Amino acid sequence: MGTVVDDAASVEFHAFFERHYAELSRLAQLLTGEPDAADDLAADALLALWHRWDRVRAADHPAAYARGVVANLARTRIRSAVRERRRVALFWSQREEKVENPDVAGAVDVQEALRRLPFRKRACVVLRHAFDLSEKDTALALGVSVGTVKSQTSKGMAELQRLLGPRNTPLKMHAAMARTGDAGGRDR
Repeated sequence: MGTVVDDAASVEFHAFFERHYAELSRLAQLLTGEPDAADDLAADALLALWHRWDRVRAADHPAAYARGVVANLARTRIRSAVRERRRVALFWSQREEKVENPDVAGAVDVQEALRRLPFRKRACVVLRHAFDLSEKDTALALGVSVGTVKSQTSKGMAELQRLLGPRNTPLKMHAAMARTGDAGGRDR
């Protein structure tokens, strides 16, 4: 009896797919401006619909639901692309081409200590201190609140101080961070 329902659902979904795939792909293309990504977004949306097909087919307007899924996936893709472009632009605009007398040992120590931090703390510390971003810009880049940036940066710096030793932390951080950008901006 389960296969009859599964077969019926499969046939119904296949018909829905054939009827709406091109429309969903066109919607994705218009929302993102990326023809190549449009097919992927439409396929991802239809896969998500298939996983919830029992609920979707019971909805009053399954096609409207599908359009909403495509819109959400497109919004996520656009936001990710914008964040990535900002990160790349910030990195290249603040990167020094040449650093005189770099403290290689200090940089290695800091990089090792940074690797030991959880991702969010590491990202906050690096964006705040290596890229000299404000708390607001860091929050925007990571998609978190300014309060989260403040607490994670503070906790991350405390952990780095514990890992690197209290006396040498600011000097090592500055030397290591100088390789990728200005280490100032802590008071923003």
